Amino acid sequence: YTTLFRSSSVMMDCKRVAKLASTALILGSVVFALAACSGSSRVRKPAELVQVNNQFELAPVWSTSVGSSESFNFHPAVVGDSVYAASHRGNLTKIDLMTGKKVWEVSVPDRLSIGPGSDGRTTAVVTTKGTVYAYDDTGKPTWNVSVGSEVLSEPVVAGGVVIIRTLDSRFVGLDAQTGVRKWTYQRQQSALSLRVGYGMLAIGNEVIVTGFAGGRFGMIAIANGGLVWETPVSFPKGFSEIERLNDVTAKPSMEGDIICAVSYQGRVGCGQARTGNLLWFKDYSSFTGTAQSPDLVFSSNEKSYVTAFAVKDGSQVWENTQLTFRDVGEPMAVGKVLLVGDAQGYVHALSQANGEMLARIRHDSSPITAAPIAVNGLILVQSQGGKLAAYSPK
Repeated sequence: YTTLFRSSSVMMDCKRVAKLASTALILGSVVFALAACSGSSRVRKPAELVQVNNQFELAPVWSTSVGSSESFNFHPAVVGDSVYAASHRGNLTKIDLMTGKKVWEVSVPDRLSIGPGSDGRTTAVVTTKGTVYAYDDTGKPTWNVSVGSEVLSEPVVAGGVVIIRTLDSRFVGLDAQTGVRKWTYQRQQSALSLRVGYGMLAIGNEVIVTGFAGGRFGMIAIANGGLVWETPVSFPKGFSEIERLNDVTAKPSMEGDIICAVSYQGRVGCGQARTGNLLWFKDYSSFTGTAQSPDLVFSSNEKSYVTAFAVKDGSQVWENTQLTFRDVGEPMAVGKVLLVGDAQGYVHALSQANGEMLARIRHDSSPITAAPIAVNGLILVQSQGGKLAAYSPK
């Protein structure tokens, strides 16, 4: 099977694999992933929800439908008092953050594979065919350009540049006003890599930090696409290409001058944002990423065990197993709580101090894979079913 899947990619989420099979995308990855998931319904039975006496409430403020993301992982983008959201069918919507009212809604000419990126002046989305469409802040289309490959990573719009990361390991910098290509940074492709979006964290208008295949992550200059630094979190282990899958797929997190990242089948680690030098690393595996507070870094593994590590030395502070196999999504740390969604549409609030379950709400009945967003006293949650809602902690 090493030969069969060489230079292809693997989607590890069984539900997404089923969707891929129905649309005949990348046959090799579908066949392997379906085989890997066989019998998973017996092994991966989601844990029953424990009773929780909510210690605080997430009171609904507003909700709206932005359209389903299907099996893709769409995030909303928040800039100032505006929220930009998109759907797989091609709806792109600007929403007032405080009221939830739609300011405008446009229809992109093709289906989308990932949610929008925006700086408040230019909003960019990418179609399943690899075409980037840009709109100004009135919803007027300004330009479109093909990047020649599938894109599963949401665009970053910063410093007058729209940064697109393609599935064939290219980073493309497009002028935000014209769409003209300013630079390209090409990574060497791995023999096998996870077929998922690789998150990009923008720091100001100067750099992005992102993960790479092979257990590495690095910093790239927005102005010219130059690599500022690159460092390994972990190293491939095992004999087969499957065993050696070791990608940093999720968006790294940052708090102060400390940046943390985690790899699939690898390690979690934290280091100095300026240089990338790791302060520590621990064996761990995750493709949902990390969230940080000043003292702790949080992540969840494939079993949906949620774990907290000390930022200073990586020692494990606590582990919560109450969400086992509930397929929790990307975490978000705010105040004294950690928020995660799950595959049944629940949002769980855990204590950052000890992992105790503090509160729970039912957002809807579809998976919540994207991290909640905390902004202006509100918590924004978008599900794959297309419900986007704002909640107020009380």
